[in-house]
Amino acid sequence: MQVLTSVSFTYVMQQDRVLAVVNPGTPAAWSCWLTRRVALALLEQAAGLLAKTSPLARRAPPESRQQVVAFEHQAAMTQTAGSVRAVPANSLQASAARAELVERLSITNQGENFRLELHGLAGGAAAGVVRRAVLQRMLQMLQDEVTKAGWANGAETAAAPTQDPGPKH
Repeated sequence: MQVLTSVSFTYVMQQDRVLAVVNPGTPAAWSCWLTRRVALALLEQAAGLLAKTSPLARRAPPESRQQVVAFEHQAAMTQTAGSVRAVPANSLQASAARAELVERLSITNQGENFRLELHGLAGGAAAGVVRRAVLQRMLQMLQDEVTKAGWANGAETAAAPTQDPGPKH
């Protein structure tokens, strides 16, 4: 199982899927395809998990929790903005050729952090523990690709779509 240190998402129109590349551009790179159903379910369920486990939202009055969750999301985007960098297209293309269909993925709350696991049909896998802000950044990057794909209609998530100049990790 690969240790997840970074991830990049890109929508591939020919596949009508999102390519998730773990540790792009490194010898430890591993990639998998996320279908529309999987990507939308991940965004919806992860948004609920983030809202439910937010220490700030739990302390806020019920009528203010959505605003607190949105504020926390914006703070996470600001905090992680410096860690986002472009991934060369040739690196993504090479990863797409080796990508396997995701079979199972999970996000588990571990106190201040979250464990993210991806398992492919061919037996490949990647997992890592990330901070709340990093998970929110990853989900925002996935949301951006879902929006590019035109899948966002009906997918309510905590991540607000933003302008994205290209694949990043």
